[in-house]
Order: sequence, then C-alpha cells, then structure tokens
Amino acid sequence: TIARLLTRFHDPQGGSVTIDGHDLRDVTIVSLRSQLGVVPQEPFLFAGVVRDNVGFARPDADDEELERALVAVGIDDLVDRLGGLDAVVHERGASLSAGERQLLALARAFVARPRVLILDEATSNIDPAAEAKVEAALDVLLEGRTAVVIAHRLATAARADRIAVVDRPHPQAGAMVVEHGTHEELLALGGRYSEMYATWERHLVEDRSEAADDSP
Repeated sequence: TIARLLTRFHDPQGGSVTIDGHDLRDVTIVSLRSQLGVVPQEPFLFAGVVRDNVGFARPDADDEELERALVAVGIDDLVDRLGGLDAVVHERGASLSAGERQLLALARAFVARPRVLILDEATSNIDPAAEAKVEAALDVLLEGRTAVVIAHRLATAARADRIAVVDRPHPQAGAMVVEHGTHEELLALGGRYSEMYATWERHLVEDRSEAADDSP
C-alpha cells in the first residue's frame, strides 16, 4: 500500500503523501514517475535480450552505460557467460534464479538513475547465498539517493537510516506506523521492532547451530 501511494497508483483517502514538502497530487504523473524507480518483490523480465531488459527505463542508454550498470550490481560475469548484452532472456526470467532476476532489476534501476528508489520486498525471495550479492548491489545503487525500503527481512531493515514499523495495535484496528526511529533507538525502546529483531537473531543462532551439527 505504501509503495502504491508513493507511485500514485492510489491516492490517499485522507491526509496527504509528500516528498520534499510537495503533495504528490500536485505533481504530474509523468514528472513523478520519471523520478521514481521501483524494484518489486517479483521483477518482470521481458522475453528478449539483456540489453532491452536493463535499458527498459532509458531506451537511449548506450551499451557502455548498460555494461557499467551490470558491473555496478555485480552481474556482469553472469551476463558475459550467457552471451553479453545480446544474451536471450525468457519471459519472467524463467531461465534465471531469483537472485539473478533481482540483480538485473537493480541494474535496470541503476540505468534509470531515479531520485527516489522504492524497494518493495526486493530481497524477500532470494536465498542467503544470493542475498549478499544483492545487498552489495544495493549499497552501490542507493548511494546519493533517497530510498524507501519495504522489507520483512530484519537484515535489510536494520541497514536503513530511519525505520518505520507498520503494525496493527489491536486486531480491529487498521495498520499504522507504531514505531519510528533508528535501528539503535528502536532496539532501546524495547517494543515491536526490538521483539522482532530478537526473534530473528535467535533463529540465526539456531540455524547456525543446526548447520554445525550437520557438518561432517
């Protein structure tokens, strides 16, 4: 819902959504969306070639710009093995792993050079091995720009400058921001975020323990 409000797929029924003090309803759709980049949970890759998929938001981008984007997000080696910018991509990226699809989507966002980037659960469908590469790509992509990162993964949320916890205070209530602050502030608060983070850390310890028990 937050991502859809920011991109104006919906307008709020009450209150307003502002960026730099400007109500988004006062900005033209073309102007707004030309300055936004969105990387969803399931990025859509078109049947075609890597060049068309990565340069989708900026058809005027030359091959050098596209290759720089692939290097920046760390997927250039894979693309080279597949055949370079002319490598065939099947619809929805069927021949690629979830992590590889996400890296291509991040390369696409890198080429678009948005002022504001919206990551809507962009790391939720990838395995731990691919997560490190995607997180490294995000470090490059997010530098110098505002990003709204919607995530259930605590590792992703903890890296944000400011965290807003959305929850229902009680079953009959609508969802709302129940906590807001830095990672350290929210841990010190001892509320919902602190509780989720402690649970996540406990599961990490248990997973590592199980992995150690299974090793020869």
